[in-house]
Amino acid sequence: MILSELKNKLKALDAINFIKPNGELVPKYFHITEVGLTTKNFIDCGGTIREEKYVNFQLWEANDIDHRLAPIKLLNIIDLSEKALGIKDLEIEIEYQAATIGRYGLEFNGKDFLLTNKQTNCLAQDKCGIPPEKLKVNLKELQNSAASCCSPNSGCCN
Repeated sequence: MILSELKNKLKALDAINFIKPNGELVPKYFHITEVGLTTKNFIDCGGTIREEKYVNFQLWEANDIDHRLAPIKLLNIIDLSEKALGIKDLEIEIEYQAATIGRYGLEFNGKDFLLTNKQTNCLAQDKCGIPPEKLKVNLKELQNSAASCCSPNSGCCN
C-alpha cells in the first residue's frame, strides 16, 4: 500500500485496527512512535547498485491500555511528516515488535489494516547461477489437454 491509499482509507474510518499475519489484532492501545522516510542504498549479488525508498511506520505497545489513536490524529502525524521530511507517495513498511523487530507490508481488507509478511529474494538471479524454476505439469492433464484439441474431428488441423 502506498501513502495516499492509507490516507484515503483513514478518512473513512472511525477507528484504526491492525491485524498481524497470524490473524491476531494488534492491541487497540498501540502507538505510532515513528513515521520516517527510509532510503536503502545497496549493491546486489550481481553487482547492480540499487536504491529503495519507503515510508516507515513504527507500531509500539505501552501499558497505557486506555490510549487510542484516532484516524484524524494519524492523518495529522502523516501530514507533519510529509512536510518535515519531504515524504512522497511511497510504499509503506510497518515495524512491529515480534521476537525481534518485524518488518511488514500493509494491506486493507475494507475494515482493518493487515500487516503482511515480507520475503527476501535474490534480485540478480540471472547473474548468480540460480536455475529458473521448472514448470510442474501433471502428465495426465497434459495428455487430456492435447487430446481435446487435436482429436480427428476437433477442427484444429484445418
